[in-house]
Amino acid sequence: MSWGTELWDQFDNLEKHTQWGIDILEKYIKFVKERTEIELSYAKQLRNLSKKYQPKKNSKEEEEYKYTACKAFLSTLNEMNDYAGQHEVISENMTSQITVDLMRYVQELKQERKSNFHDGRKAQQHIETCWKQLESSKRRFERDCKEADRAQQYFEKMDADINVTKADVEKARQQAQIRQQMAEDSKADYSLILQRFNQEQWEHYHTHIPNIFQKIQEMEERRIVRIAESMKTYAELDRQVIPIIGKCLDGIVKAAESIDQKNDSQLVVEAYKSGFEPPGDIEFEDYTQPMKRTVSDNSLSSSKEGKAELKFGGKSRGKLWPFIKKNKGVTPEDFSNFPPEQRRKKLQQKVDDLNKEIQKETDQRDAITKMKDVYLKNPQMGDPASLDHKLTEVTQNIEKLRLEAQKFEAWLAEVEGRLPARSEQARRQSGLYDGQTHQTAVTNCAQDRESSPDGSYTEEQSQESEHKVLATDFDDEFDDEEPLPAIGTCKALYTFEGQNEGTISVVEGEMLSVIEEDKGDGWTRIRRNEDEEGYVPTSYVEVYLDKNAKGAKTYI
Repeated sequence: MSWGTELWDQFDNLEKHTQWGIDILEKYIKFVKERTEIELSYAKQLRNLSKKYQPKKNSKEEEEYKYTACKAFLSTLNEMNDYAGQHEVISENMTSQITVDLMRYVQELKQERKSNFHDGRKAQQHIETCWKQLESSKRRFERDCKEADRAQQYFEKMDADINVTKADVEKARQQAQIRQQMAEDSKADYSLILQRFNQEQWEHYHTHIPNIFQKIQEMEERRIVRIAESMKTYAELDRQVIPIIGKCLDGIVKAAESIDQKNDSQLVVEAYKSGFEPPGDIEFEDYTQPMKRTVSDNSLSSSKEGKAELKFGGKSRGKLWPFIKKNKGVTPEDFSNFPPEQRRKKLQQKVDDLNKEIQKETDQRDAITKMKDVYLKNPQMGDPASLDHKLTEVTQNIEKLRLEAQKFEAWLAEVEGRLPARSEQARRQSGLYDGQTHQTAVTNCAQDRESSPDGSYTEEQSQESEHKVLATDFDDEFDDEEPLPAIGTCKALYTFEGQNEGTISVVEGEMLSVIEEDKGDGWTRIRRNEDEEGYVPTSYVEVYLDKNAKGAKTYI
């Protein structure tokens, strides 16, 4: 089967068919191009979807992802992000291996088709030119033959006429001979041109046109093979990412299988456990004996003693907490408005954050110190004195952070049971950093307002009770104790303004007596002139113990 022999007379139809084939190829290219755009758009939407549901940093959502179900959901989002990446791979591969390749091939195909049909038209024009020459030769031969016949007839007429001179007859005879010779020459020329045309025509329809049509047929078949290969590549590119997509889906299944409902339930307990005991039975209050009426510890009404115990001992709060109205104001610095277990977690987190800040500042101090040593050894690199201010600033920051950390560690120790109750020293630490602690304590106590017999709340009684409890608790620490003997001396390194109750002001360079060493809470108890004593931060003084001590210690 050959187009050159079977379709020798279908030049125009072949031209239309090959153009249609190119149009089909360009249509397929457009289809693949739109598919790549869809894949990119789909991948982008998947990525945006995954990003949309990712937990925001430093937000409440991030805390929720400690649950296994939320972790599985996060894994699903990550797998969907990888899933989107595979669709991007499909788009990229289809663009490079199909779209770009076929677009280049289309340009080559158009050029080849143009060349082949140009050769075909050239061959047709040549055979048409030969045909015109043949027709022209034929017409000339026909004309010469007719003129020769007329000239012969004229001669014969003249020769038969007796009135015509002999010269006229000779002239007619010569003219007839000339026309006859011209007819013979035209006949020979026509015969030669006809023979040549038949040869050209045979070569045209049996050699030139078949060769050109054969090239066109091969070109068209290559186009068909190319589009078939592109379709196979189209499917193969999809098939290549199936294993990876399968792994993404397997990852989602694995994440789903890792969900542990028991573990999530335990995390709920750890997140919301208050540490309180359930409230006990409410005792019967006998109103038939008003003079002997006693207030039950488990009653919803709180006495002044109950208020004090609620604030410092924590027992009444442990019994009444389900009925206490939560404070919607500012959270106290020591998180005392939280249940014990939640308060412990808050304090532990605060301690960890402070330790991280201390470590960061310490690293910065070490770096500045090393830089200063370099400047000392190589003065041309910089002035060592220029770092003194920064070094002092960083050192003071470290001291402040350490005091802050000690304060929160004391509260944490109290909550964890290492201390039986909130110590006086911890209260002083709270006062050093928050002058409003006394008012905060009153506010906390006011949360559990005293209930009057008619069901109303009396906040004034609560505040009065709180002041009394604070005063009594603090006075007992100092007034009921015997004066402590001095165990050493100390020198004030910095000036300290003891504005809070239980502290004492010192001036830089002042010498004082030490009556109680630092117990680990960052405070040292000192005395001035045998009648004035109080606490100062340990880092503000240089302590010299007496000879019975192992040696002098310096706290910086």
